Amino acid sequence: MLISLAFASAGCRPDAQPRVEESAHAAEARPVREVQLEKVELGQLEQWVEVSGTLAADAQVTLAAKVPGRVGSIAVDLSSAVREGQVVAQIDATDYEIGVQQASAALAQARAQLGLWGQGAKQRVDIDATPVVRQASATLEEARANAARQQALAEQGLSPEAELTTARASLARAEAALETARQEVQLRMAEAAQRESDLAIARQRLSDTVIRSPIDGFVQTRWVNRGEYLAAGARVVDVVRVNPLRLRLALPEREAGGVAPGQEVLVTLDGAAADAGASVRGVVARVAPGLDAETRSLLIEADIPNPGSLRPGHFVRARIAVGRRRVPTVSRGALVSFAGLQKVLRVQDGKVVEAPVTIGGSSGDRVEIVRGLAPGELVISAPGSLQQGQAVRLAAGQ
Repeated sequence: MLISLAFASAGCRPDAQPRVEESAHAAEARPVREVQLEKVELGQLEQWVEVSGTLAADAQVTLAAKVPGRVGSIAVDLSSAVREGQVVAQIDATDYEIGVQQASAALAQARAQLGLWGQGAKQRVDIDATPVVRQASATLEEARANAARQQALAEQGLSPEAELTTARASLARAEAALETARQEVQLRMAEAAQRESDLAIARQRLSDTVIRSPIDGFVQTRWVNRGEYLAAGARVVDVVRVNPLRLRLALPEREAGGVAPGQEVLVTLDGAAADAGASVRGVVARVAPGLDAETRSLLIEADIPNPGSLRPGHFVRARIAVGRRRVPTVSRGALVSFAGLQKVLRVQDGKVVEAPVTIGGSSGDRVEIVRGLAPGELVISAPGSLQQGQAVRLAAGQ
């Protein structure tokens, strides 16, 4: 039984050689086709570095309450567009308005003690022109005149020595009183300066009840509602700026050498994004000064203009143009693809000959030939359904 199966198998096995010959004969039997040839040319192709990354907001800020209080109003919600300087929330300002009034009254009192009632807060104070100093100065002048008169009378023998001694003592007290008055004025000036600072602080706290956005953007998160009591530093809203977006990429050391600020970046949305496959062009904006010691990668950042369809957090594929190089190229139509392999067709002795090739990058209609052809060689420009061994003739002028 085994012998019978062996003979049957031997009798039914096809022979590969006859099939090849049949294919060659079929190609030869086809009518002779006219073909055009093209040269393998040296062309300028851009060099690209490809890497994946995640888009991030260009800026993200958390707006917080600078002063404690109850939320009087909030003007934005999730996704609200805001402009720089726009009011997004308001802390109830009643207590802070009263604080400004109190500080203003205390300053007015301090200035009144200096004789500056109703005058500008920044007016320069002349110490000798203040009432208390002018009064002490007048007392001193009177004491000096009295001492001089007693001195003259004593010299003429018209006044006892005791009165001269008393006059001199009064003069000394008047001089000390003037110095004390000047010191008192300086203390009052310092107190007035303190009251001015208190008023400025009160006004600033009143101003801080209004919470404004420092950037243009959109509300990412709203943390509070109207009526809530907030402590100082409590979060109110998060605002993000999404145009441009910031793309952070970690390039392997071997690919990082040619990357520099100003180079073009082509970003393509990946995954299940609504516009997956759409491309946006950006530019390399920042390059880290050194490699990461652990990952041996270089961190770069690119600014990506947002057409409106991109969002922070999108996963994207990025291609960075790092330069140009001259490489052998053929037109895209000269390539034939079969089972994942690339080949071109050439003419040898009037018949078609297949030549396998390895392709690289492309630019427009030109495709790089990495291996298999050299510049100047001729290939069939539009092979169509031509087969190995088929007879062909060159078009006129070839």
